[in-house]
Amino acid sequence: MNRRYCYLIFLGCVLMPLAAWAQQGPSTRSMNLISWQEFADFVPGRIETVLLPTGTLEPHGVLPNGSDNLAPEAMAATLAERLNALVAPTLNYGVTGSLQAYPGAFQISAEAYAPFVADILKGLARNGFINIIILNGHGGPQTAILRDVAARASAQHHVRTLVINWWSLASEETFAVFGENGGHAGNNETAYVQAIVPEHIHPERYDPDMATPYPANNAWAAVPFPSSIGLYEAGQGYPTFDPQQAQTYFDRVNERVATLVEEVIRKWDLARLYR
Repeated sequence: MNRRYCYLIFLGCVLMPLAAWAQQGPSTRSMNLISWQEFADFVPGRIETVLLPTGTLEPHGVLPNGSDNLAPEAMAATLAERLNALVAPTLNYGVTGSLQAYPGAFQISAEAYAPFVADILKGLARNGFINIIILNGHGGPQTAILRDVAARASAQHHVRTLVINWWSLASEETFAVFGENGGHAGNNETAYVQAIVPEHIHPERYDPDMATPYPANNAWAAVPFPSSIGLYEAGQGYPTFDPQQAQTYFDRVNERVATLVEEVIRKWDLARLYR
């Protein structure tokens, strides 16, 4: 065996494992679990995207109070590998609004929430992420705050931000699976959360009278809102508690969200924005 042949075998033994290592993803997609050394190995060189779940604690019919956190957190964990992203710790407290009077609910003022989110986005940008995707699980005034703070962060830190209110994005999926509109803690949100934590859904506590349609055309306003289930349309959106619908809806929503993120990042890259 000549020296050149031995040298080639040696290179193969050394370089092939290195190439395989270079193609592997991180040991975890969670920023809570990853070490600083491994983080440095991947961000920003091999991972440019971070998923930030946001929500709040508020009543959801017979669902967990933390449903607005559980949904985007599970969504992020499910999609992180496909999107080649890390998952930031969930921002569990939010601007709850008209449901804050219910037991177990928390309300963070807009004046406190906005700068705190701004600092989180600044920290993610400083750590090297270029694509900051906010997976928001809570509506009300929080949606406008997140859009505004994310837009300012993009301009200030030269990062690309995308805020997704998953229940609005997945409206077509709601009609496809249930044949009607949804609601807060309605058929759609109940199904998504049921697919995550079925053991914490309590249909035995459910009564249809727990639901109230949201007023059309701002016809009236009640604080606290009289029901923890709010229907987008009268007569539609009542929870079904069907496990098969729950899994189908969970999968369809995740696909819809992943497709949007992939398309937006592809077009950001095509335009070479902040490159």
